[in-house]
Amino acid sequence: MKLYDSRKAPNPRRVRWVMAEKGIDDLEIVDVDIFKGEHRTTEYRGRAGMAHVPALELDDGTAITESLAISRYLETLYPEPNLFGHDARETAVIEMWTRRCEMYVSTPLMMAVRYGHPSMSGLEGAMSEEEIARQRSGAERMLKQVDRQLEGREFIAAERLTIADIIAVTGMDFARLIKWRPPAELENVGRWYEAMRARPAAQAGMTS
Repeated sequence: MKLYDSRKAPNPRRVRWVMAEKGIDDLEIVDVDIFKGEHRTTEYRGRAGMAHVPALELDDGTAITESLAISRYLETLYPEPNLFGHDARETAVIEMWTRRCEMYVSTPLMMAVRYGHPSMSGLEGAMSEEEIARQRSGAERMLKQVDRQLEGREFIAAERLTIADIIAVTGMDFARLIKWRPPAELENVGRWYEAMRARPAAQAGMTS
């Protein structure tokens, strides 16, 4: 299998973190330079089907894009440590928090970076300062709920690390590029965020 990766994009970081947690080291990694437009070439689109990174190319030529889909596929091949749930109830709770973290925390923060950081705004087009601020404030509203969820807990969705934690922290870390930090009053989020960044596997998925 080949993983088409980009060290400068947030979604591939999710997959790298999953791989590091699971000790996966037998995938061929192919770097894709998005700033040179390599993900938009006819050759890459022919392989991946879309101009998205990451993309996982299976031995039979099947291409899987979307970081969550790739991570779930890797979970079936490398089931431990479990990141997606052991039974129906746990799987549903993890899925619920994963969607919340992706839709209401990570995606707004990533949008704020993509449209607000000078080196990336040219890739994505324009967004008003008011809209960028709205994206950030929306993420912070959701983080208030995450802060309540983390009261007396180490992780968001289970008693161990799950994909929900990885989705949330990689999006938040990406926002460091625009000097964003979790609001200081969200003490549980701050504690969790620093603990996540201190994990050995975190270096595979974090901004340097």
